Amino acid sequence: MFEKLKAIVGENYIKANESMAGHCTFRCGGKAEFYVEPGSISELVDVIQICRQNEYPYMVIGNGSNILVRDEGYQGVIIEVNSRISSIDVIGEDIVADAGAKLSMVAMAAMENDLGGFEFAHGIPGNVGGAVIMNAGAYGGEMKDVIKWVKVLDRDGNIRKIDASELEFGYRTSRVAKEGMIVLQMCISLFMGSSGEISMIMQMLMQKRKAKQPLEYPSAGSTFKRPEGYFAGKLIEDAGLRGYRVGGAMVSEKHCGFVINYENATATDILTLIKDVQRIVKEKFDVKLEPEVKIV
Repeated sequence: MFEKLKAIVGENYIKANESMAGHCTFRCGGKAEFYVEPGSISELVDVIQICRQNEYPYMVIGNGSNILVRDEGYQGVIIEVNSRISSIDVIGEDIVADAGAKLSMVAMAAMENDLGGFEFAHGIPGNVGGAVIMNAGAYGGEMKDVIKWVKVLDRDGNIRKIDASELEFGYRTSRVAKEGMIVLQMCISLFMGSSGEISMIMQMLMQKRKAKQPLEYPSAGSTFKRPEGYFAGKLIEDAGLRGYRVGGAMVSEKHCGFVINYENATATDILTLIKDVQRIVKEKFDVKLEPEVKIV
């Protein structure tokens, strides 16, 4: 399998037994059997097709800002879509961006071209692909508010362009997620504004984020989905779990909705803490917390 993948991406962009600690924002986790970084959409498609033809397990990741790889590692191919597939094109009031483009860079491109409506995404630490899949959002905005169409690779190996109206966006989900599609590209539709005002809004939202979130520690952002009728962070705080620790993992004292890698945590520390929080919140309030983080 190694040789087949190397033939597609080249020897500099494939590694065996690669620690995932350097590829996810929790800064911990086990090793990937094979780790590849395609350099174009066509290479990405070819890598996925090879995995499928050989019935070899694979997983596509972006910035690694929403995943936790168990300490036992991942037997299969982890495909990272990053800055090598990250072109951003501004076409009038639309922006077309590849799956590996960082949301912050798309937001900057919008601001530089006097396009408003994407300010909410500036501080989200992820890439286009993951943001589309989970309908990422912050500060009152979500991807579903701006997406015009998405280009995907479906399970049958077809490249398809799907309009926003057919993407079935919900809270932290989409048709793309439900049907196991791979995001290749997106187009968002914005509106004309003033770069000064847009920049000011982005700075204001970033200040809010810095004041309320534990950005100084490795984490995967909000650890739990918002349960209907509640706020996860408030439930965790009310359960007396602020600062709760398991090994090097901790419920953030700054924002209880975040589990952080406080001090050389293992993935097992973080998983155990997540399970403890779920159990205690369920016992105290009869509310089931679902992880927003993808556990691999």
